[in-house]
Amino acid sequence: MPSLPLSPYVLTVVLLIGSNCFMTTAWYWHLRFREVPLWQVVLISWGLAFFEYWLAVPANRYGSYVYTAAQLKTIQEVITLTVFGVFSTFYLHQPVTWNQVVGFALIAAGAYFVFRAPI
Repeated sequence: MPSLPLSPYVLTVVLLIGSNCFMTTAWYWHLRFREVPLWQVVLISWGLAFFEYWLAVPANRYGSYVYTAAQLKTIQEVITLTVFGVFSTFYLHQPVTWNQVVGFALIAAGAYFVFRAPI
């Protein structure tokens, strides 16, 4: 494993948060700009996704030294829901509802079992 400035546990999470910020933006920014032609939205989103990959791929590479693939995917999904909740509320002005909170909590409960010792 290469020498890293942060623990691979922490660096993985930091990189995944950054990658999810780019990807959430790539997928949803255009919902406020429906007048922009779809082909332009796709190209802009593709450009944003390029930067997402520059963070996600190293996150998964470094994370694979300390997490299983299932744990990496679980971390990514929990981060995705968190980033989406913030993005939805502050950028799209669509606050997260109680039903969504319950659904996200159930996903977080599932994450608990992924990280728990085998039953």
